Amino acid sequence: MGSRLTGYFFCALAMIGVGSTVVASKLIAHGLPPFAATALRFGIAFPLFVLAMKAKGEAWPRVSRREAWLLVLQSGSGSVGYTVLLLSGMRLTSATDAGVIAGTLPAVAALVAVVILRERPSAFTLGAVALATVGVFVCTVHPADLSTHSGVGASGSLLLGNAFILLAVTGEALFILLNKRLRTPVSPLQMSALMSGIGLALSLVPALIERPWTVHYDGVAIAGVVYYALVPTVGGFLLWFAGAARIDGAQASALTAFVPVSAAAFAAVVLHEAIGAAQGWAIACVLGAVALIAYDGAQRRGRPASVSTPPRVHVD
Repeated sequence: MGSRLTGYFFCALAMIGVGSTVVASKLIAHGLPPFAATALRFGIAFPLFVLAMKAKGEAWPRVSRREAWLLVLQSGSGSVGYTVLLLSGMRLTSATDAGVIAGTLPAVAALVAVVILRERPSAFTLGAVALATVGVFVCTVHPADLSTHSGVGASGSLLLGNAFILLAVTGEALFILLNKRLRTPVSPLQMSALMSGIGLALSLVPALIERPWTVHYDGVAIAGVVYYALVPTVGGFLLWFAGAARIDGAQASALTAFVPVSAAAFAAVVLHEAIGAAQGWAIACVLGAVALIAYDGAQRRGRPASVSTPPRVHVD
């Protein structure tokens, strides 16, 4: 029982850290170009993962050429794509709304699995996708908040920003599905090092094109990148996998409910954003979607292996 409680605690802390990335991205977005910030994030995290591999005596995995391309696609969608799109979206939308949309990851991953892998959706999966969709719609189109901004242009910016966040979540869902296609066993630490290293390589050239040396550096933005690299990336990885090893997948999936809640709390405390009724209802919808995904996972555990299970959650 103690081990299970420790697992709950570690996974919950990891998800709270994921929620905080939304606020960190808000602080970064207005001070650094997206690819430069992404390259800096992985430039900090990658050496730490390499040192951790050496400390644990883990070597680089040997993969086939096909799997090497899969790893590049994984990093491009779930590491670089997620970070760049999240930063781009945070220039235009609120941290609270972004947190709600980020919390739909389990439902989005289930939907992508149905569309791409042709998995048969259960009633719970369909219900979770429907609730997540309603949650995104409610936090994206709420006239009371839009009326506080100036005109159609502001409304369009909010919609575009939320669209960027949803694309970021979709990229993370693709990461999860691509990870399921790997045949060579890759440990969590090896995977994190690979994703950080490839992410650094993929983001470096676009970062140079952005000419970050011409940008007036914002100390808050730099601090946000350092926090993003050390706490949610390195620390979140260690906490999530240490916790997930102690509990089952359905329980771990349920703990992703901390993402929209922690994002809203951090947005209120750090950014002084108001949480309106629309965001409250949106968070409730997303929490309901996460609960359905978790319940569906618990139900599927006792079924034959031919029935697919929801994709596992990746901490990026």
